[in-house]
Amino acid sequence: MRGPVLGVLFFALSAFGQTPTTGPSWLEHVHRNMGETSMGRSSAQLGPSPSQNTSPVQVGPLAPTVTLKGADLYRLKCQACHGTLGEGAPPEINSIINPVRATSATLILARMKQNGSAMSRKDAMALASQSETALLDRLRKGGTNMPNPGLSEAEIRVLMPYLKQLARLPAKQINIQETTVRVGEHLVKSTCHICHAAVGPNPTPEQIGAGVIPPLSTLTSRTSLEQFVRKVTYGSSVTIGALSLPSRGRMPVFNYVSESEAAAAYIYLLAYPPQAEDAKRISNTPTDLKR
Repeated sequence: MRGPVLGVLFFALSAFGQTPTTGPSWLEHVHRNMGETSMGRSSAQLGPSPSQNTSPVQVGPLAPTVTLKGADLYRLKCQACHGTLGEGAPPEINSIINPVRATSATLILARMKQNGSAMSRKDAMALASQSETALLDRLRKGGTNMPNPGLSEAEIRVLMPYLKQLARLPAKQINIQETTVRVGEHLVKSTCHICHAAVGPNPTPEQIGAGVIPPLSTLTSRTSLEQFVRKVTYGSSVTIGALSLPSRGRMPVFNYVSESEAAAAYIYLLAYPPQAEDAKRISNTPTDLKR
């Protein structure tokens, strides 16, 4: 593990701006369990059986910085809940397509004309502006049933054109340069933290068998970097019950996440250990990784 990531870890020590993941999982926040979600009811994307190949992957050197497109930010921030095409998983998760289309005055005018209602372009532009303000507010703050995405204004400017592309609206795609640690933060906070609480006890095989989800604070001690990357990108089996028998993994396989992105999530968890929500002081400075 030390070879591929040591340089990025020391880069993280000098890169400020990231913060630890805190508090309960989003499932806990909305008082639901995994089995009640569309993700939990689907067996197609769950981990492999013990008979399948679950050997660790080989993680190569990671660059300190990467270039992200809007499509990349969407994968890291939105796709786990809203799906590949932004259609969501109704009734739990709404589609993003109509809210994005509502930002287009041209589409508003076409829809009103189709319904036999007259509207001036000025009024359509006012409605589109209101819709865009509401959409930006959601991207900045989240909502009652949507966690705060934690996006910077620069990241929102990169993501918005891709959302418009999903909604089949004309938009010029742009890029942003991000640190590898920031990529890991995106993935952990907007995908992993949906199901995994920040901190808590390390569950036993018996508890895993009963459906307990390990907290983020235990993931780097439960798995090596290579094991973690395989589990996220290809899936792996787990040990369950008093006899610690191997069983099919219950965690969904995120095959749209690259190995380097999964490794970045592991690095972020090492550099910025998760904390309880009521921690008296949350520092932007990572824990000393040399001890």
